Amino acid sequence: QVQLVESGGGLVQAGDSLRLSCAASGRTFGTYAMGWFRQAPGKGREFVASISYSGGSTYYADSVKGRFTISRDNVKTTVYLQMNSLKPEDTAVYYCAAAPTPRATMNRSEYNYWGQGTQVTVSS
Repeated sequence: QVQLVESGGGLVQAGDSLRLSCAASGRTFGTYAMGWFRQAPGKGREFVASISYSGGSTYYADSVKGRFTISRDNVKTTVYLQMNSLKPEDTAVYYCAAAPTPRATMNRSEYNYWGQGTQVTVSS
């Protein structure tokens, strides 16, 4: 069982930066790949970024590549999403998720633990 709690969302202007954090409980954090997804109003939940259990590999959605960086600290059992050069189209609820696989994955169906989400709003 893994419990996930996101934090760090807020209201920012276009071009600003935010760092989201996701604190995980459970001794098995280091065996899970972690991911960030987001859901904008009226849209489906979409993949943003993923990181392998070791942190050695990452995947990003094309829409955030070069602007967002996912990282993890297995000692602190926390995963981060550094978001730079934010755009209004990044506005969404951001969710942290855990997948019981060692490799980074974009496949939403592989994630079986989800946080409650944190709102990110980017004004133009």
